[in-house]
Amino acid sequence: MVYDLVGPYDPILKTKTQPFDFENPPMDPEQLANDLQEIMISLKGSGLAAPQVGIPFSVCVAGHHSMPEEIITLFNPRIVDYSGDEYYAEEGCLTFPGLFVKVKRHEKIRLRYQLTNGMTDTTNLDSWAARVVQHEVDHLNGILYQDRATRYHLDQGKKQKVKLDRMRKKNARSAAA
Repeated sequence: MVYDLVGPYDPILKTKTQPFDFENPPMDPEQLANDLQEIMISLKGSGLAAPQVGIPFSVCVAGHHSMPEEIITLFNPRIVDYSGDEYYAEEGCLTFPGLFVKVKRHEKIRLRYQLTNGMTDTTNLDSWAARVVQHEVDHLNGILYQDRATRYHLDQGKKQKVKLDRMRKKNARSAAA
């Protein structure tokens, strides 16, 4: 199945997802995992949550688009513990192209989730992987990264996006001439 990203104001983005029911699956979990991974890779992302493509279930993928063999699919993920320092780092989102905002996240998390076969697994993540998964789990809970940003950092990100959009437009006109 081919899915497109929903628009940035689609209400599904602010809605908590439904658990994926392996007893009575709403869709084939393997196919859903493959579809989400393919979309994320094609858009050169680091993560993608099902609601971003209009699917209301608690499923996301995370990993680097250039290393598809290492991308993980998380069904019904729950962060069961946070540890380490909280730190600010710039985040972007496929749903909001060009908007990069500093967000404070935990350095380490302990994650419980289900695999495509419904089996439960638990893992510890840190650094970049922990940040990406926290971002995607937020999506599943109807929380956007802008919601986690301070007003100052959000304003800075929006100003930077306006500047970059102007530069891209100018460069596109120059290239076309």
